[in-house]
Amino acid sequence: MNVNSNDNLYWTIVNHKEWNIYIAATNKGLCFVGSQNGAKQELLLFKEKYFPKIEMVNDEVQLEVYKKEIIEFLNGERIDFNLNVDFRGTAFQNDVWNALRSINYGETKTYSDIAATINKPKSVRAVGTAIGANPLLIIIPCHRVIGKNGALSGYRGGLDMKKSLLKIESIY
Repeated sequence: MNVNSNDNLYWTIVNHKEWNIYIAATNKGLCFVGSQNGAKQELLLFKEKYFPKIEMVNDEVQLEVYKKEIIEFLNGERIDFNLNVDFRGTAFQNDVWNALRSINYGETKTYSDIAATINKPKSVRAVGTAIGANPLLIIIPCHRVIGKNGALSGYRGGLDMKKSLLKIESIY
């Protein structure tokens, strides 16, 4: 990771109806969307893991475009995102996260489907682990991944958040 000393990690909170979500972005794009009503500690742990050497700056204006699209999604007014993202995972995680981005609004896939999409059909558990590490909840739609039996399974933001997101998309 090549981070310039003048880079910042900009952050704010999206407060909308029952949603309070920490978000963060670099100059390249949105890099973190936290859990519904999650603690600031979730953002701080992310920052220490991926951006330990850059300063955090609370900047509502810098993040307004991201907040706007997230709120439009939460209101059921947006089905996809046009914003820049800056996710930094391993090559395998990036493959999984890109596969998640290809799941259409209102559709679900299984962990096995995602493993097959990235040509690693025997890596279902590793796919689950990569999905659990998704730094961009909502934007990288891991909430659209369900168990093979159709049941809702683990979600970094909690199953209530997953149910709420699926309900917005009229899936659950």
